[in-house]
Amino acid sequence: MKTKPTNLLCLAFAILATGFSNQIAAQNSNSYDTYANIEFKMPKVQEPVIPNNSVNLKDFGAVNSGYVLNTKAFADAIDALSKKGGGKLIIPPGIWLTGPIILKSNLELHAETGALIKFSTDKSLYPIIETSFEGLNTWRCISPIYGKNLENIAFTGNGVWDGSGEVWRQVKKSKLTESQWKKVIASGGVLNEKKESWYPSETFMKASVGADQNVRLDLKTKEEFEKNHDFLRPVLVSIQNSKRVLFDGPVFQNSPAWNIHPLMVEDLIVRNVTVRNPWYSQNGDGLDVESCKNVIIENSSFDVGDDAICIKSGKDKDGRERGVPCENIIVKNNIVYHGHGGVTVGSEMSGGVKNLHVSNCTFMGTDVGLRFKSTRGRGGIVENIFISDVYMTDIPSQAISFDLYYGGKSIAETLAEGGNKISTKAVPVNEETPQFKNISIKNITIKGAYQAVFLQGLPEMNLENIEISNLIAKAEKGFSIIDANGIKITNAKLDIESPTVFQIYNGKNMSFKNIEFNSTSEKAITIDGAESKKIELNSSKNFDLSKKTTIGETVSKGVVKF
Repeated sequence: MKTKPTNLLCLAFAILATGFSNQIAAQNSNSYDTYANIEFKMPKVQEPVIPNNSVNLKDFGAVNSGYVLNTKAFADAIDALSKKGGGKLIIPPGIWLTGPIILKSNLELHAETGALIKFSTDKSLYPIIETSFEGLNTWRCISPIYGKNLENIAFTGNGVWDGSGEVWRQVKKSKLTESQWKKVIASGGVLNEKKESWYPSETFMKASVGADQNVRLDLKTKEEFEKNHDFLRPVLVSIQNSKRVLFDGPVFQNSPAWNIHPLMVEDLIVRNVTVRNPWYSQNGDGLDVESCKNVIIENSSFDVGDDAICIKSGKDKDGRERGVPCENIIVKNNIVYHGHGGVTVGSEMSGGVKNLHVSNCTFMGTDVGLRFKSTRGRGGIVENIFISDVYMTDIPSQAISFDLYYGGKSIAETLAEGGNKISTKAVPVNEETPQFKNISIKNITIKGAYQAVFLQGLPEMNLENIEISNLIAKAEKGFSIIDANGIKITNAKLDIESPTVFQIYNGKNMSFKNIEFNSTSEKAITIDGAESKKIELNSSKNFDLSKKTTIGETVSKGVVKF
């Protein structure tokens, strides 16, 4: 009997579908080796150990409606488990309105499929506490989900945790459609027509004047902060100074400020989660891992209003005095949609960042792909960073960005304003000088970006020993290399629209090997600074560009190779 071609085609698709399903199932079950091919000594991250007790939220008088406040039901259920030594709190399908949830040790919050935990919009339910925000010691409203000095905390299930961020955030008219803007205005709050911005309240609008990254540095006492209560929007999940914390399965969305903020957590696992914020949400970061040790971030997706996966360690003097680096971090198999950065290091990195592995990540439409940022005053050392197998599409600014003149705005906003106004004059090196060194970036594909690579150090502290290899990039602009020492570019295929592919200023000890690009312009490489004019090419000899600013004779059939 003959088999019809259509049947064979269906069979082939079925086999392919089964293969993809098996691949997804294998990833979700974490059957692949998370620790494979890690370039540094990485201890096995310990998971929480939760006692075999369980209670159901409904058994403590919780009402499914979205209108009845269930703060007491959550607190009573957590207390009941705590008296037993801990266990699992089951949150069944329904809409569960609540105020802040205060965590206790040995607790698993299991939000079943269909469960929506919606946090109240009544800001009086969120008292201000001493905490850390934007890397600084300050006072802030308590987070909707809050815990400190804990052990063994887990968030599981496929439910949704919603922070009701829409009542906390400022919104700019330019970031909304006309209908969205009308809806925001109709919700109340205060409109500043001159700035074309909406504020949740008059208190918020007044308090925002003179704030440094949403922190009022001029306020000192609790009473002074309390007068500006509405402005002190919290992160959605704040877990501090704790051990063995797990996020596995749920959706976290619509945060007042950052979404998930583990601070000084040892043994942290974030996997199979979805993190979402409106794209216009100011400071709507996804995951901010700050001063944490032994971390896994895998198999998760992010679609947020600011940086997606952020590695931090405190800001300026407060961060240096804390002195706790972020170290031993694995970031694998994640997807980022909108965000100011796919994977970001800084700008709050004053305690240092070391031993970071990033691989098999996809960024689609992310403002920046790989984003490293700091500025004078931070201090801190970022080193031993290993990035591989990252795939980017439709990046509206820089696909790979190192910016040590970070000014607090997204790169898209900075470029729209004409770039950072920087001083290239060296200043004395001291404890406030940030340093980025020993970074490997390989196997990178960029399909569409404003600029492929931007590397900018400081004249007094150059970027040092950054190697980019096996790069395929299609972008409007190519490379900018400024105040950098020991840059190695190997095996790169560049499709660049601009006639200038490499702009180099004060580059030292650079090596370019096996690079192809399509520009035949006499200014394909522009070079300033005496040290920049010696670049090691394919041979072991230095190619001296001090008397030659063109590479015309290397052109063959429209493709430059060297």
